[in-house]
Amino acid sequence: MRPLIAVPARFSARTSALRYAAEVTARALVEAVWRAGGEPASIHPADSGTATRLARFDGVLLPGGGDLAPARYGAADTHDTVYDVDTLQDTFDLDVARHALESGLPLLAICRGLQVVNVALGGTLEQDMGGPEHEHRHLTHPVTLEPDSVVARATGAEKTDASCYHHQRVDRLGTGLRVTARAADATIEALELPGARGWFTAVQWHPEDTAHDDPAQQGLFDALVRAAAR
Repeated sequence: MRPLIAVPARFSARTSALRYAAEVTARALVEAVWRAGGEPASIHPADSGTATRLARFDGVLLPGGGDLAPARYGAADTHDTVYDVDTLQDTFDLDVARHALESGLPLLAICRGLQVVNVALGGTLEQDMGGPEHEHRHLTHPVTLEPDSVVARATGAEKTDASCYHHQRVDRLGTGLRVTARAADATIEALELPGARGWFTAVQWHPEDTAHDDPAQQGLFDALVRAAAR
């Protein structure tokens, strides 16, 4: 039996094939989980019963998406670049992150997922990195990984090329989190939680973009599924 990996769905305003608004999961993500030997399952965002719903799963992949509402991390104002905020999505993702970490359910968090984990543990975000000349959108750049970190062991590397799409980044670290990768501009690119009950790492980039032909990026999904199989 393939380990069952929960992938929280993302709301989409419209899909041409279905004709209606939809809940979607990126194909590149589920294909990467499948290649790793997992069974990806999209789950509906809801505002209750998260722990009970996740009990049937062996692992969680918390994917990218729109921005968290700044009020979630105590910001008084909202930058005009903040986009695609959804109250239900925020509530669900934060619940998923907290439950996975508290229960020891293996967790891989990607892009928005990393930011969700940071906020779930009391951290804050920089709402905008300083405009188009500073943001990491449609950009592949080198990332330096901390030796013997979870992310370094999963990728089998201490440097890797990261495919990024984000205009926000971690500001204040959440309680207990450790930085395990940075970009050349000092942007935090990976986090882990020393002493975590289960396997966990979070990356600010999108490993699914290049996992089909980059073993280092596929290694993140492989590590998640191996942990879920245990």
